[in-house]
Amino acid sequence: MTVQIHDHTDVRVLLLDNPPINGLGLATRRALGEALDQAAQDAVIRAIVISGAGTLFSGGADIREFNTPQALQSPNLHELIEQLETSTKPVVIAFNGTALGGGLELALGAHYRVAVADVLIGLPEVKIGILPGGGGTQRLPRAVGLETALEMIVSGTPRPARQLIGTRLLDEVVEGDLLQTAVTLARRASESPGPYPRVRDWAVEQADAAAFLAAARERIAAAAGPYPAPLGCFDAVAASVNLPFDEGMASERAGFVALVESAESRALRHAFFGERAASKVAGLSADARARPVREIGIVGAGTMGGGIAMNFLNAGLPVTLLETSQAALDRGIATIRANYENSAKKGKISAAQVQQRLELLRPSLDYAALAQADLIVEAVFEDYAVKESVFRQLDAVARPGAILATNTSTLDVDRIAAATARPQDVLGLHFFSPANVMKLLEVVRGRQTADEVLLTALAVAKTIGKTAVVAGVCDGFIGNRMLEQYIRQAGFLLDEGALPQQVDRAIEAFGFAMGPFRMGDLAGNDIGWAIRQRRALERPDMAYSRTADLVCELGRYGQKSGKGWYDYAAGDRRGQPSAEVDALIERHSRELGLERREIGDAEIVERLLLALVNEAALILAEGIAAKASDIDVVYLAGYGFPPWRGGPLFYADSLGLGNVVAAMQRYARGYRGEAWTVAPLLARLAQNGQSFN
Repeated sequence: MTVQIHDHTDVRVLLLDNPPINGLGLATRRALGEALDQAAQDAVIRAIVISGAGTLFSGGADIREFNTPQALQSPNLHELIEQLETSTKPVVIAFNGTALGGGLELALGAHYRVAVADVLIGLPEVKIGILPGGGGTQRLPRAVGLETALEMIVSGTPRPARQLIGTRLLDEVVEGDLLQTAVTLARRASESPGPYPRVRDWAVEQADAAAFLAAARERIAAAAGPYPAPLGCFDAVAASVNLPFDEGMASERAGFVALVESAESRALRHAFFGERAASKVAGLSADARARPVREIGIVGAGTMGGGIAMNFLNAGLPVTLLETSQAALDRGIATIRANYENSAKKGKISAAQVQQRLELLRPSLDYAALAQADLIVEAVFEDYAVKESVFRQLDAVARPGAILATNTSTLDVDRIAAATARPQDVLGLHFFSPANVMKLLEVVRGRQTADEVLLTALAVAKTIGKTAVVAGVCDGFIGNRMLEQYIRQAGFLLDEGALPQQVDRAIEAFGFAMGPFRMGDLAGNDIGWAIRQRRALERPDMAYSRTADLVCELGRYGQKSGKGWYDYAAGDRRGQPSAEVDALIERHSRELGLERREIGDAEIVERLLLALVNEAALILAEGIAAKASDIDVVYLAGYGFPPWRGGPLFYADSLGLGNVVAAMQRYARGYRGEAWTVAPLLARLAQNGQSFN
């Protein structure tokens, strides 16, 4: 039963009970509708209270029903809201916990509302490219005022109830017994015959609404970028002022339908569902349980190690930070302290929080200090010999059952695990730089990694606020393996006629946060150089443009050396085109016997993206990634892929895989055509008219 029924003498209490979010799926809607009918017909019952079981009121629509017939079946959300509004017995909502989306829209149909002070209330639909479709754009402005409602709906950011005290949304905000307060209010309301207050009948409050809306529209349009939903939300909210209620509802419906059908919304919904699906790993033992993780060890206090440590400190977990020298340890701690103090100066955290987090940090030069850690993350130089030495020492001191993780970005996790006598306890946790900021965490499952170790890693990722995607063992895992092909194509474009600034400009115009050459300068071009040197031994058949090596031979390692693909003046993080690099590239083309040609931005974007797509198809076929959406999540969360395009494989699907293959076959007839061998999975899907997702 998805709705619990409890009678408090003459007041019926209905508790939404559809975990994990008390979603308003069809079963819950039917149960609630039937319970409301029964209460209406029961002569003993004088009033109704609706609240949530557990710690939530309702997270809104049940995402398991998205894009299924159940989502629209009767009673739909509009019908339930009408049932509340027209009830001849007063209906009180008791916000016991978070109320989002359809959960809040349902509540806006009741006659009265009470809340605990710290519950979150909001309409976050804009974050998946749509607008509230259950009357939220029309009722919320009437309940909290135009300005507050517009900000809540356009940003999608929920507010604690205490910030809404004094608005007509909430009749009471309580610190004590919420349910008793709601029952008392319901009983008191029932002493009058009605009609009871309906939000739809209220006027929208806003001084000089026309001038406010004109200024707000200009501001929202400037900030919306490629996303249509913010302006769609604005137009719907504006209708609450400019149109009668029923006409405003029709305007909301038209805007909702238009956005649902937009490419941007489809992409954002794909990302939304993909992120949630990423944590669902098939084939794990039903008996497997995550291990408790209360203490963390980090080996290496450099940029990565320090950033990784901050994730755990932020979550309130004690961290032992290990280094081989006092000087390196001091530098690492100083960097962590400086990062926290900068955050405090910006008002992101308090001085007390800085102190609390630093008190959880335990510096050490002795491996024995890691003996009680539940999870130890290695973050040392990307070299097998160095990492294997670390893992041998960890194997000697770590307690039985401790999880040993490597932060390698490309190396073989199974080879590293073999340095221990406990490969079942080893896996990869590939954090992305800066580790305390970037959301993505690739969880690399070794050949012998135990199910409970994998489950623990996924639970830890959630604890520290990361988006985790499980990957198998291969060179580069998911993200960096694909990136290598992307960067190879960027280099070949330089050989043929493009310059770094044109390549970066084209892909950034497509929506990437940063082009390949700016990214190289930021990360350090010498890192890629070392990988290519290793590749030359391991994969002598894999060709690269020589331009990147030539740039490194000039000492142009990127921002850290003041020059890379671009020239950097003091304080300039963007960089300026380099005449030296341009001349080097043009000279190299001549040495190759290539006549440089004009390359359009469309070709640049297509080649970079299709290189990602083709390698992704190989990764899928090999089982390195479990599903296409996992690959999309990796690129959205870790590589700056534009969210409104849904990820590389979603974007390929939108192009049509037949068109993708045709373009690759066309490029295969050109320079470095061997790089365009179509992956068998991609060829098969295209031939059958299928898609990745």
